[in-house]
Amino acid sequence: MKRKVNLILALIIASATVLAQTPEKKRYRAVEITNPPQIDGILDDDAWQEGEWIDDFTQFEPYNGRPSSQRTEFKIVFDANNIYVAIKAFDTAPDSIVQRLTRRDQVDGDMVGVAFDSYHDQRTAFIIGLSTGGVKFDRLMSNNGQTEDNTWDPNWWGKATINDEGWVAEMKIPFSQLRFEKNSDGIWGLEVFRQLYRKNELSFWQHIPKDAPGMVHLFGEIEGFENIKPRKIFDLTPYGVASLDKYPVQAGNPFATGRDYRLNGGIDAKIGVTNNMTLDLTINPDFGQVEADPSEVNLTAYETYFEEKRPFFVEGKNITDFNIGLGDGGIGNDNLFYSRRIGRRPQGYPSLQSNQYANVPRTATILTAAKLTGKTSNGLSIGFIETITAEEKAEIDTEGTRTFETVEPLTNYFVGRVQKDNNNGNTIVGGMFTSVNRRLTDNLENSLHRAAYSGGVDITQYFREKTWMFNINASMSHVTGSDLAIVRTQRSSARYFQRPDADHFELDSSRTSLTGTGGRMQIVKSGNSHWTFMTAMVWKSPEFEINDIGYMREADNIIQVAYVGYRQWEPKGFYRSYNLGLNQYSAWTLGGEHMVDGLNMHGNITFKNFWNANAGGELNFNSKSNAILRGGPIMNMPASFNSWYNAGTDSRKKLVFRVNGGFNRGFNGSSSTARIGASATYKPVNTLAVRLNPSYSVSQNQLQYIGRRSFGGDNRYIFGTIDQKVLSMSLRVDFNLTPDLTLQYWGQPFIASGTYSDFKRITNPSAAAYSDRFEVFPADRISLSGSTYQVDEDGNGSNDYSFGKPDFNVQEFLSNLVIRWEYNPGSTLYLVWSQTRSNFDADSMFAPGENLGDLFGVKPYNVFLIKFSYRFGIK
Repeated sequence: MKRKVNLILALIIASATVLAQTPEKKRYRAVEITNPPQIDGILDDDAWQEGEWIDDFTQFEPYNGRPSSQRTEFKIVFDANNIYVAIKAFDTAPDSIVQRLTRRDQVDGDMVGVAFDSYHDQRTAFIIGLSTGGVKFDRLMSNNGQTEDNTWDPNWWGKATINDEGWVAEMKIPFSQLRFEKNSDGIWGLEVFRQLYRKNELSFWQHIPKDAPGMVHLFGEIEGFENIKPRKIFDLTPYGVASLDKYPVQAGNPFATGRDYRLNGGIDAKIGVTNNMTLDLTINPDFGQVEADPSEVNLTAYETYFEEKRPFFVEGKNITDFNIGLGDGGIGNDNLFYSRRIGRRPQGYPSLQSNQYANVPRTATILTAAKLTGKTSNGLSIGFIETITAEEKAEIDTEGTRTFETVEPLTNYFVGRVQKDNNNGNTIVGGMFTSVNRRLTDNLENSLHRAAYSGGVDITQYFREKTWMFNINASMSHVTGSDLAIVRTQRSSARYFQRPDADHFELDSSRTSLTGTGGRMQIVKSGNSHWTFMTAMVWKSPEFEINDIGYMREADNIIQVAYVGYRQWEPKGFYRSYNLGLNQYSAWTLGGEHMVDGLNMHGNITFKNFWNANAGGELNFNSKSNAILRGGPIMNMPASFNSWYNAGTDSRKKLVFRVNGGFNRGFNGSSSTARIGASATYKPVNTLAVRLNPSYSVSQNQLQYIGRRSFGGDNRYIFGTIDQKVLSMSLRVDFNLTPDLTLQYWGQPFIASGTYSDFKRITNPSAAAYSDRFEVFPADRISLSGSTYQVDEDGNGSNDYSFGKPDFNVQEFLSNLVIRWEYNPGSTLYLVWSQTRSNFDADSMFAPGENLGDLFGVKPYNVFLIKFSYRFGIK
């Protein structure tokens, strides 16, 4: 793990812990200058003859409270427009200084930096750091250090040099990039830090005990800014894009000519509305440089959650967060705002005849988007996003005649989030509101909501010097549309109102709206005391629906969780740190149906040699599923056990290895999965990193859903035993010629096959014995005709129903090559080459060599793109 992660974790760890004796605050006085220094990493300018050099740093880790092992000095001066920071990182072994070039915020090597609490609210800090390689590192910390935003990328200048005494960092930070009050007393909070990479040592100028109840409020102070006026940012960044798509020609298809050309342009703006509020605007944005999502085969009824990668939506995303889930993945992703909904793949598709071809847009065009974010001096944080996406139409060719059909309506998205700190940050009250409004055409009237709204209120209360926390997030949703559109919502995989055994809801085909509630309540004992504790409850009513602009897997549940953990952070014996955790959980529907109980144990350890490992296991029992029959009754499920492990060598070395894997087994032989993955990272020189990540899994599941059929007036739920194998190999290359000129490559071949056997129908889903819940079709009752299975259930010699052969072999190759040159802060040139290869063969067996041969025998889809942007900074 990168050392920058260590810094953030250290700041977070320091931010919510048990009260200890507070160290006396240090104070530094900055000096105003008239002749600014040249930012070259050489401190021979007249400006650096002014002011005072300060040292006296103390370790935060690994040995909290001890003097730092190497001397560090800093000086801060300023003029009317900028702050200038110089840090001398002395080193008795300068040949051991680690100097590596990486992308911004991905620091790998020695680093120094400053943190300014320019509001002087003792809760918010702007962190700016520089590595020995000149790589920039910046973060926005809030909530007294408990929350960090790694997407904050201000415009500033920095240079680092190595000399015989150690190394030097020199920085210029415009006042316009920081936020502070116009009529302040000139005193800010200040922290200065140093990361000594080879020892994994983090030192602070103002000492912060590990058992301190917060972080930002313990900063030292800097004075001298009483005559400085805030500078409002006003940046305009127009861009232009030229691209070429090359792909296989499709005979007879007038839209598949083999190549498409595109010219596009737009503008981005960042405007300081007030001293504390920033408005981000984008018109016709282009995200062609963004890496593709990884390949997958999803056999569940649930939508896959993909990470947001588009810069406009990534930056400042924490402020519009309203999470109503728990944990990582699954329900942990449930949130009122999921930005991937904006600019999504069109939700409609034309129904084509054999003599028709269609040109369907890949994504909904974002016409314009605006985002207002900031925090006032009295602790009010706001975040508003307003976006409009275009109506998208498929162009249809019918033997030379062209028609158009709307596949995505003109849509307005709105997100509003406010939070207010009270009682010195011990009480936080907030609210959230979202809306989606669509201008629907006749063909989409019965498939999409006309309007969707959600809102929520959250309250967080800290007790006993923030070692205890109570939090509640309560929300409500409301969607409207035609009766058929609302029927689709009622029948969706999130709720299955057509379930025949449910007595707390029913499918109502006359409804034109749904209104539901959801939320989360938790009590947490946190901090750096050795013991931690959490208990929580999550609930969602059956009618709760937020997927127009948010993300939710399932409604109709109540989930209870309890967790206890133990942590040891001081290095002793053979380890540097370790932690252990145990949690218990149970779930019910809102109708009172008990769905599952579970236990989870896990732990991780970092050894003295910086190797690390973690492992865990989870047992599910008393399990039922209200989704496996996809609208059918609840079904009893076998208990299961899942285990995992992960181990790695010292990430500071040039060659790093990791291995991970796990095993899952369902009781009664119902399922099994074995998975293994590895990674190797090689840094032959300080400008190059090559990472290889192979993974392989093999699984068998006796209860894989295939479909529903009718026979004799009753439903037949058809399942099969699937044997599935998945192989992937990810290659990533990072070549950094300078901190501002980088080349990145990512490529991934992917093979997934599934072979079905032992087809069966569910006969008694609530039976106590596993084998009594289904009946495997006898060999003389099922036959394969071409690509269709015919079932003669009653054995009278005639086919009663059928289903398609579900076997599959999916092969895909994705790659992305990006050359990025930030030739001036905020101004960038991108050169991009993306390639996609896809192949599908329902009859092919899993044979990696042959499958890869088939895949690379397919002609690729190539995209070549050049994007140029230039930032105009207007003072």
